[in-house]
Amino acid sequence: MTKDPVFEVRDHLSSSQVDDLLRMYRSEWWSSDRSRADVERMLPATDLLYAIVERESDVLVAFARVLTDRRCLAVVLDVIVAAEHRGRGLGRLLVEGICSDPALRDVVSIELVCQPELMPFYRKWGFSEQVGRSRLMRRTADPLLTDAAAG
Repeated sequence: MTKDPVFEVRDHLSSSQVDDLLRMYRSEWWSSDRSRADVERMLPATDLLYAIVERESDVLVAFARVLTDRRCLAVVLDVIVAAEHRGRGLGRLLVEGICSDPALRDVVSIELVCQPELMPFYRKWGFSEQVGRSRLMRRTADPLLTDAAAG
């Protein structure tokens, strides 16, 4: 893989990049209420972390994380690109990094949840809404993550 002169993919965040992640989270409906304490508790519990950093400024511009048992299941979470950097292929870089990660090579199923408008994007890597008889179920204290919030 050739080195990108502008961006670098890393597997960790500095303290200032946690601040960058919080700014990105605060700009999205699904993560706007996350606190620094939430993120600091979440990061060490994440199995695989994908951080795209702008080389010159060292600013985090895109992020995703994966929870996995490294054999049966991996769940992709929090795929996010800073609004000012969208349309530059960073989401593609994140998903390609996840799908080609040697740590996930033997995983039977890689799963994610996304909004309907993002389904064509994820289909490019073989993700499908065809999941047999399985259905997503959720127990949540966050009203933004229920159908009632959409209505």
